[in-house]
Amino acid sequence: MIAFAFRHRIFAPLLAAIVLLTLTGCGAAPTAHQGSAPVVNTASDADMALYNRVLGRVRASYVEPVDDSKLIAYSLKGMLTSLDPHSDFLTESEYQELLDEAEGEFAGIGAEISREDSLPKVISPIDNTPAARAGLKPGDIILKIDGKLTDGMSLKEVVDRLRGPVGSAVNITIGRVGERAFNVTLTRAVIHVASVTSHLEPDKIGYIRLSLFAERTNQDLVRALGDLTKKAGGRLNGVVLDLRNDPGGLLDQAVLVAGDFLDGGVVVSTRGRDPDDNHVFNASAEGDRARGVPVVVLINGASASASEIVAGALKERHRAEILGTRSFGKGSVQTIIPMDGKGAVRLTTALYYTPSGHSIQGEGIVPDVLVLPPKEQRGTQLDVVHEADLSGAIRNPGKLGATDTGPEANIDPMLIGTPKDYQLKVALDRLMAEAGHNRTAAAGGR
Repeated sequence: MIAFAFRHRIFAPLLAAIVLLTLTGCGAAPTAHQGSAPVVNTASDADMALYNRVLGRVRASYVEPVDDSKLIAYSLKGMLTSLDPHSDFLTESEYQELLDEAEGEFAGIGAEISREDSLPKVISPIDNTPAARAGLKPGDIILKIDGKLTDGMSLKEVVDRLRGPVGSAVNITIGRVGERAFNVTLTRAVIHVASVTSHLEPDKIGYIRLSLFAERTNQDLVRALGDLTKKAGGRLNGVVLDLRNDPGGLLDQAVLVAGDFLDGGVVVSTRGRDPDDNHVFNASAEGDRARGVPVVVLINGASASASEIVAGALKERHRAEILGTRSFGKGSVQTIIPMDGKGAVRLTTALYYTPSGHSIQGEGIVPDVLVLPPKEQRGTQLDVVHEADLSGAIRNPGKLGATDTGPEANIDPMLIGTPKDYQLKVALDRLMAEAGHNRTAAAGGR
């Protein structure tokens, strides 16, 4: 997953390469981050001499001529990617792609991808995208792209091969536990992510699914709450906020969404070495748009970053009951630092903390009620992957190790929000029981 922070605006993390594969809805073009921490030249003369010696040897003796700028770029990439799974060096073209994609929509397949060992892995397909319609599932390993093995490919190279002109086809070979490897052909498309979908369940319970935290997510959520309340005759008996398989998105949207169920107070904070990276984000006073209405939040191992910020805030502020399985645990912030026309550095600069000061990094959000989908509803997948499982992932700064919540499994994405969705049924049953209890108590008081 990737997190982006620019001066005056911080972008909550997404799963690795999502901005290169799907719509992120980042809005206005960001400006350069100019932190107060000075750049310190720590490399010794001997280190730089060694670097230049190797560079000179490659330049002089490699079997084919190599462009110096390419050598420098790859050496910078190696330096940064060795730090953690999310830091990287972006060439100027990659940086410009990032800025362009921050404006809105572009062609892609609609999947969040990370890398496990030397192979790319699907974390989650985005709803109503080519990847989702083709049946890709969390945990799928991409073995080949157009016949070329992905073993050892960088994440950027995987992304570049998956991207292409709108309407063009890409053939990928999928490895899935319990099945023989198979091929699937995806048609690349401009990804229009409807980040908010909703409907009214029985007993006047509103169901709202957030598939991504994009530029209009809070606006669409407010509209959905209003529409559902109107359909319920003026008052809802409960709300299910479904964040399963939601990889994250914009931090400001996460703060606003959490604030739609809170009356002021802390939603999330960030802390880093540079004081400029320390921020506290609060909900608006008297901001709860569903005051008095019980809320259940659904999460799973593919709920990440902005999803975890919202779930953590509503859990610790005792505003919602969290149901499902432990979330992904992506709790780091990456800052984009332009390099004066020579690309940009994406550097992990801070960690996210819940209102109580708990770091999300590697731990994730543990549900109040553990609910696994039944075996027949689980996605056919390899083990559920968490941030802590990624090579080089930053450890949680707290004293505890990764939280053990017992067995884990993610629901088949095609069943989310449908009448067959067992986890949703459990959430609805709990809200219906609470609504019945409240009606009984109200009747007894008259």
